Amino acid sequence: MTQTVLIVDDEESIVKLLEFNLEQAGFTTDVAYDGLQAIEKADRYDYDLIILDVMLPGMDGIEVCHYLRNKQVLTPILMLTAKDSVTDKIDGLDSGADDYLTKPFSPKEVLARIRAVLRRSSDLSSNQSNVIQIGKLSIYPDRYEATMDGRELAFTRKQFELLYFLATHKGKVLSRDQLLKDVWDYEFAGDTRIVDVHISHLREKIEPDTKNPAYIKTIRGFGYKLEDLTS
Repeated sequence: MTQTVLIVDDEESIVKLLEFNLEQAGFTTDVAYDGLQAIEKADRYDYDLIILDVMLPGMDGIEVCHYLRNKQVLTPILMLTAKDSVTDKIDGLDSGADDYLTKPFSPKEVLARIRAVLRRSSDLSSNQSNVIQIGKLSIYPDRYEATMDGRELAFTRKQFELLYFLATHKGKVLSRDQLLKDVWDYEFAGDTRIVDVHISHLREKIEPDTKNPAYIKTIRGFGYKLEDLTS
């Protein structure tokens, strides 16, 4: 089945480059040239992935991403930007993007990232296993949902993927580098702060006391572990 990608960028040369390479790779494409048009199309149509530029006229990519995630649009998003600082990457990923690619980029790199994001999405969506229960935390992989003591929790897609990965490795100590590789499927050279920020947001949502976490433990100098709690 052909997969459809929405390309959102105000630079026609970038759009044409992406359209050509994606269609050569077997994808169907659609285009939006500003944030409002992107929202209208994402609300109306079901895309398999959205390529979203940060610097857009009117409504920027960060705002678009926040809007879509708040509307529970879970379509994977690959964010494009000319900014490459760690803070910019965190802002993009924290808004709900699944991956982040800086300009200039090679078409091969874009295709590799797209396939990685789609593969992770497919792997998680196809998991029809029963609920994962850890203490009062219930995780439903096939629905991208989780509850804490019966209360529904709200996550970005990437936050949920991180929680799911921790849950499927509960009781095991996971390094920041391993989390970057297995959850983001990309080597952010030295950008382990991205993991710390996402862990902090997860704790705000699942921990009764974020200063004394019961679920996600910090293993000093190494990484994190989701405790294998019993009800």
